[in-house]
Amino acid sequence: MPKGLVVILSAPSGAGKSTICRRLLRLRKNIKYGVTCTTRAPREGETDGKHYNFISREEFKKRIQRHEFLEWAMVHDQYYGVPAGMVERCVEKGDDVVLAIDVQGARTVKRKLPDAVLVFVLPPSIGTLKERLQGRREGDGSLAKRLANSRGELVAAKAYDYLVVNDDLDKAVSQIESIMTAERLRLSRRRHLDLDHLIR
Repeated sequence: MPKGLVVILSAPSGAGKSTICRRLLRLRKNIKYGVTCTTRAPREGETDGKHYNFISREEFKKRIQRHEFLEWAMVHDQYYGVPAGMVERCVEKGDDVVLAIDVQGARTVKRKLPDAVLVFVLPPSIGTLKERLQGRREGDGSLAKRLANSRGELVAAKAYDYLVVNDDLDKAVSQIESIMTAERLRLSRRRHLDLDHLIR
């Protein structure tokens, strides 16, 4: 049985990667969401264990010491980390795993898992991104910091495998589905097929 894909979605904060992930989970039965651990507080509507695993800084540091993360980083003054065990189990079963992580984490995962597929989700414009961030109930300092970080992330997008502009949610989700279908059909991932037997 072929292994599953690891698909990494990165985007500036507010570009819509979480919404895209939720839509993909509804559309494709073999997708699992890699629930990230974080030390930040839940936002309104977020559920522990579904959107993130919300843990204390002390617990996060213990898990670092036990090497339980595929990758971890400090982002916007909070810890974020992807549990390695969950990803490994899903991929071995043949399920695809979608990870919504930042560019720093994506680089780390790509080094450890060279077959991982990197997709960067772009906002239509910086102005649109600013409007989306202003809709969140966070302080002005946080908004300024996130906009500054976004510019650095946009530079890093050049190293990704695919770029998707989220100017239309349905279109963006459809494009990412197409990417996943194409990657599943890549010859290098279909080592289980005995082509020599078919040729004879």
